[in-house]
Amino acid sequence: MPAAAPPRTIACLLYADCMSLDVTGPMQVFATANDVAQHGHRRRAPYRLQLLAETPAPVATSAGIRLMPDEAWSASALDTVDTLLVPGGDGVIAQRDNMALLDLLRRAEPLVRRLGSVCSGALLLAEAGLLDGRRATSHWSRLDQLRERHPDVQVEPDCLHTFDPGSAQDGHVFTSAGVTAGIDLALALVEADLGRPMALAVARQLVMFLRRPGGQAQFSALLAPEPRRTPRLAALLDWLPGQLGADLSLERLAAQACLPPRTLTRAFQKELGTSPARYIERLRVETASALMAQGQASVATVARLCGFGHPENLRRSFHKHYGVGPQAWAERFGGVAVDTVQSST
Repeated sequence: MPAAAPPRTIACLLYADCMSLDVTGPMQVFATANDVAQHGHRRRAPYRLQLLAETPAPVATSAGIRLMPDEAWSASALDTVDTLLVPGGDGVIAQRDNMALLDLLRRAEPLVRRLGSVCSGALLLAEAGLLDGRRATSHWSRLDQLRERHPDVQVEPDCLHTFDPGSAQDGHVFTSAGVTAGIDLALALVEADLGRPMALAVARQLVMFLRRPGGQAQFSALLAPEPRRTPRLAALLDWLPGQLGADLSLERLAAQACLPPRTLTRAFQKELGTSPARYIERLRVETASALMAQGQASVATVARLCGFGHPENLRRSFHKHYGVGPQAWAERFGGVAVDTVQSST
């Protein structure tokens, strides 16, 4: 019988005023994978977890919680680290001038199998020059900083993470969006290492109903910030949720907002960072997902109520935004009486 593979070392950096959840969220995913492997499958723990900091002293996070590093990063053998994660947080701006940290990241990149960031930790990878020419994302509030300070980075505003195990580039250096997206990233890493059944088992253990795909948008259209400079656009956004089953062409929206179509389009891009059509599609699919989760309507009914018309259009939008069809989504949340099974899986 072949010997069990040695555990992979997952290391996470610490620095003053990093966000505690950027560290503990992803690390808990790997710790839960160990628990599932040991207690559920009677296998050796697949991961060894490690916290690294500039000194071995406790590090105060932005929440005031102090985390104890296992060792100073200068003492760590980087060539034994499988995956190195860089958290974000309020302290990220000060750390952009920390030459010792930036040098560590540059030295680590060719040595570790995977190097990734959580939230605004992407700014540190970018400052070290490791994201030039690469796809990258970050917390939505940091995207402009990333674009302006690092124009050679291909900023992806509408995704949860850029990890792609099938890509030599995006499977080696990658980033994730704000805070809890680090958990989605960690689950994707577990799936790449141990398979989808293990990742789903970890998600269930953590009471996460659905592992979100990396390409899903960072935040809900239903939670879009209220426009500050265009009051008529704010009124339009309040009006839209009750009109999803109606004609929402650009001309109809422009008439409702009392703005020329081109002016309306520019206002959407300026205030919300997207086009009217993409905003409405996201609003429709999020409303449809809520209706499916309630289990009180069929796929055909939801498609009609939310303005998709045919269930096939709803199915395509679900796959685009969630990576699964509406029937699979409904089953995860308790199921509905689906009357279009063949076209909705």
